[in-house]
Amino acid sequence: MEEKELQETAIEEIEETTAEEVLSTEDGETPLDKNVKLMSPGRMILRRFFRSKLSITGLIMLAALFVFCWLGPVVYQQWGEIETDYTGAIEYDDYVIEDANNGGEFIQIIVTNNGINALAPPSASHLLGTDEQGMDIFTRLMYGGRLSLSISFLAVFLTSFLGVVLGGISGFYGGIVDNIIMRICDVLICLPTLPLMLIIGTVLDANEVPSEYYIYLLMGLLSLFSWPGMARLVRGQILFLREQEYMVAAEAMGYSTARRIFKHLLPNVLPQILVSMTMSLGSMILYESTLSYLNLGVRIPYSSWGTMIEVISKRSDILQNHFNVWGPPGICIIIAVLGFNFIGDGLRDALDPKQRR
Repeated sequence: MEEKELQETAIEEIEETTAEEVLSTEDGETPLDKNVKLMSPGRMILRRFFRSKLSITGLIMLAALFVFCWLGPVVYQQWGEIETDYTGAIEYDDYVIEDANNGGEFIQIIVTNNGINALAPPSASHLLGTDEQGMDIFTRLMYGGRLSLSISFLAVFLTSFLGVVLGGISGFYGGIVDNIIMRICDVLICLPTLPLMLIIGTVLDANEVPSEYYIYLLMGLLSLFSWPGMARLVRGQILFLREQEYMVAAEAMGYSTARRIFKHLLPNVLPQILVSMTMSLGSMILYESTLSYLNLGVRIPYSSWGTMIEVISKRSDILQNHFNVWGPPGICIIIAVLGFNFIGDGLRDALDPKQRR
């Protein structure tokens, strides 16, 4: 009996020791606390984003376009953006003319034909052929992509900045400030887009704005009239968030206005802003293409994807017989718009707190 009691006592001591080792450590933490790492919200968003096949597809599409537009000209240095290819067949007539003053003779050459290699088919020297002005399409496709993508990013960031600032002020302060800003939004929304573009383009032409700056000024001025949509989105979100319990608690604790805005409001509004900006990038590329198609965009000899397509509105023979002139820029526009939309969809799903972790 004594041996049996000793065995039971030893077993109880072992069980108590094991339980203590499981429940506590030297640091006062359980092994569960040490082995299980809680994932931060940022990592959870990235994890959900990169799990989406559409997001990965959009990133690959845009990365390929950026590499093509910015690194392509470094590799393919056949022609410059505004250089014209000549056939090299120059016909001329020469005349012997006597110099009455010096008593000698000299030859005067009159050039009668200097052929431009226009609408050439794809070849080793021109991978996608040449356009109606004898310019290499492949080179202009790369430089045009730089301009189209850069303009879209600049216009979206300018529009978003104005919308976030004015919408945030309107939603946070309310009252007469909110009424003034919202009435300005109502007026700007009522302005017709196409006549406004024509008026701004005419004013820029009258002031003889250089070709390389024309489209930047045009898109910048149009961005000043395009911020009401973003402002309404931000205002609605802030009106909802400022009545939440944590905002009431922050105000009761005496937090400053800047801390309440940048610490609590903006982080909660940022997901909607990012999704809206991403979707707007694709729309802005189409917007620039429309301006170029209406002859209000990038001016010759500089190119953009929209300018390269604009030629089909003037010459139906190019539309019917020369797909290599307008097809590649149209495909690039489709890829860019789809890429931005795919990334926007992925961000929307990743930032949705109701999604599965």
